[in-house]
Amino acid sequence: MFRTIFLLSIGFFSTNVAAQEQNVFGRVSQKDIDLKVYAKDTTANAVVLYEKGDMKFQYFARQMYLIKTFDFKIKVLKKEGYDVANVEIPMYTYGRNTEEIYDIKGITHNGIQKDTLAEKDIYTLKNNSYWSTKRFTMPNIKPGAILQYSYKIKTPYIYDFEGWRFQSTLPKIHSEFNAKIPGHYYYNKSFYGSLKMDVQETFREDYCMKFADRPDMDCEVLKYIMKDVPAFNDQEKYMLAPSNYIARLDFELATAYWWDGKKKHFTKTWDEVDKKFETYVDVGKQLGKNHFFEKQFTENNLAGSTELETVKNIYDFVRGHFNWTKDYSIYRDVNVKTAFNKKVGNVGEINISLVNMLNAAGIKCRPMLLSTRNHGLLSKDKPAIDDFNYVIALAQLDGKEILLDATEKKTPFGMLPFRCLNHLGRVLDFEKGSYWHKIIPYAKNSITIRGFANLNPKNNAITGKIAEISQGYPAIEKHEELSKIEIVEYLDKMANTSVADLYFNNYKKNKDKSSEKVLSETYEFVIKDVLVDGKIYLDPILVKWLESSPFKSNQRNFPIDFGHPFSREYQMNIKIPKGYKIMSLPQEKSMILPGGVGSLDLGCKALGELIQFRFKLAISQSYFEVSAYDHLKEFFAEVVDNQNNTFIVLKKI
Repeated sequence: MFRTIFLLSIGFFSTNVAAQEQNVFGRVSQKDIDLKVYAKDTTANAVVLYEKGDMKFQYFARQMYLIKTFDFKIKVLKKEGYDVANVEIPMYTYGRNTEEIYDIKGITHNGIQKDTLAEKDIYTLKNNSYWSTKRFTMPNIKPGAILQYSYKIKTPYIYDFEGWRFQSTLPKIHSEFNAKIPGHYYYNKSFYGSLKMDVQETFREDYCMKFADRPDMDCEVLKYIMKDVPAFNDQEKYMLAPSNYIARLDFELATAYWWDGKKKHFTKTWDEVDKKFETYVDVGKQLGKNHFFEKQFTENNLAGSTELETVKNIYDFVRGHFNWTKDYSIYRDVNVKTAFNKKVGNVGEINISLVNMLNAAGIKCRPMLLSTRNHGLLSKDKPAIDDFNYVIALAQLDGKEILLDATEKKTPFGMLPFRCLNHLGRVLDFEKGSYWHKIIPYAKNSITIRGFANLNPKNNAITGKIAEISQGYPAIEKHEELSKIEIVEYLDKMANTSVADLYFNNYKKNKDKSSEKVLSETYEFVIKDVLVDGKIYLDPILVKWLESSPFKSNQRNFPIDFGHPFSREYQMNIKIPKGYKIMSLPQEKSMILPGGVGSLDLGCKALGELIQFRFKLAISQSYFEVSAYDHLKEFFAEVVDNQNNTFIVLKKI
C-alpha cells in the first residue's frame, strides 16, 4: 500500500521527555511568548517550538491496532506564516478497515488570551472511496500567536508503519519521535538526509503488552530527537524531489511472528518485485499482444529498409497516434488495446504499446520502469514496487540500447523528456531476468548566439541582427514554447529580460536548418536612447540566460542536479561609428571549476573598426555532490555578474 501524508508540509510533530513539563498542553512559557524573531533563521515566518509523535500498538477485539498520538506547538512570527493554522489530516479506508481520528484539541495563545478550537470548526471531507480528510483552522491567528494542537489516529494498517519527518519548510527547535513496537513485529529502519540526531536510543521493555488469552509481549522502545532543525528550502534550484534529501525516518515491516510460532517475511527481493510486475494486469498482462500490434504494424506500412528506420517509423507512428492524458499511471487503468482504438492513453498505455509494436516488428524491446525527477530516487538496495511511477521502452538495436518515450509529440527520437532524467531505471525482462540501466542524458545541449551591431549616433540608436541556434533540450523547450504563443509575445518576453529600451523584430524560424533537436532562428533588434552626454553605452549581451544566480543559500545539504550538461555561447561584433573612440571595454575573464567540469570565458577586443565580444559558459556534467556547492556558488555568481555588468563605452572624438 502506498500512502503519503501531508500535514502543513511539516510532517508529524514530536518532543522529548525532558521537555514534557515545559510543553504541557494548554500552557506556554514566557520565553515562547517573548520570542519575536527566531535567531537561527531570521527569515522564518513561523517556527515549530516543539513537536512530538508517539506510536504504540494496542489489541482490541482480537485485532492489533496502531495508536498514533501527535502534539505540536508553533509560533507565528509574521503574517506570511498564517497558513500553519490550516490543518489537514488524511484518513484511509479499505473495505471494512478504516482509520479513526479522534481526541482533536487546539488552543491559540495570544499572550495571556486563549482561544479554544471549537468542535463545530472540525469537519470531514470525503475525497474518494478510499480517502477522507479531517480539516480545521486554528482560531484568532495574528503575529506572535502560539498554536497548540494534538490528535490521535487509530489505524488497523500496522504493516504501513508511518515514519517521521524531522525536517520541513519551517525551522524546528525540537522534534521527537517515539515508538513502542511489540516483539512480534520487526521493522527495517532507514534514515534519510544529512542532519544528525541529537538523541537516538533503542532499548527493550519486558512484558510491555499483556493479553488475557495470549502470551505477553516484550517491546522494542525507540526514541529519536533532533534539535535546532533548519528549514528545508524546497525552492532550491537544480534539485531532485525533496523527499530524497529531507531529514526523515522510514519504517518497513520485514518480518511478523505469530503466536503459533509461524513467521512471515514481508521484505521483498527484486526477483519477487519483478514477478509481481509480470503478473500485474496493468503491466505484464499488457505485454505480448502480438496479433493486435502485428496487424497495426502491417496495416500502417511501418517496415523500413533497415532496423533503425523501422524503429524510427514505429516511434513516430505511436507518438503521433496517441494523445497523452498527462497521467503517469502504470499500476491501474492500463489497457493498451482500448487506448489504441481511442487514440488516447496514459504513460503505461502509450509506452507499453510502443514496446508491443516494436516486438511485433521483430525488434527486441522491453519496458523500463523508472521514477521521475519529482517522485524520488530509486535504490538498488530497497526492493519496492511503489518507488516506480513511470515506464518507457528500451529497444535493443545493433548491440546498442535506445531509450524511448512516445508520450510527447515534440520529444526527438533517442531523447527522453526532462522529467525522466533521474539516473536509473529497471528493465523488465521476464525471460532472462530484469536488470538496472543507467539513464545517460543527451549531451549536446547548447544555445549559440552570433550577432552584429551597428551603432548609429545620429538616430540615437543601435541596430543589428542575431542568429541563434539551440540544440538538445533547449531546442525542445523552445519548440514547445513557440507552439503555444505568438511570435510577438515570444519576442516581448525575451526583450523584457534583457537591456532597457530593447526591441526585437523581423523574426524568422529557419526551417531548413531546424529539426526536432535543433532550432535555428534569426531576428533583428533596435536599442533606443543610447547616447548619454555624448557617450554611447552598450551592454553587448542582449539575450540574458540568468536573471540571478540559482545558488544563493549559504549552505546546501543535498546534491546539485542540472539534469544534463549544457553550454551557452554568445558572440557579438560591433561596428565603431566614425568620429567615435573606445573609452572602455569589458575586462577579460576566465574561470574553471575544479576538475575542468565547468568553464567561463569572457573576452573583448578591438580589431580596426570592429569590437569583438565573446561570452561562453559550459557545464560538462549534470550531477554534482554537496562538496562542490561552494565552487558552483562562486562560479555562477561570477557568471551572473559578468552577464549583467558588462558594458562597452564609446566617446565622440
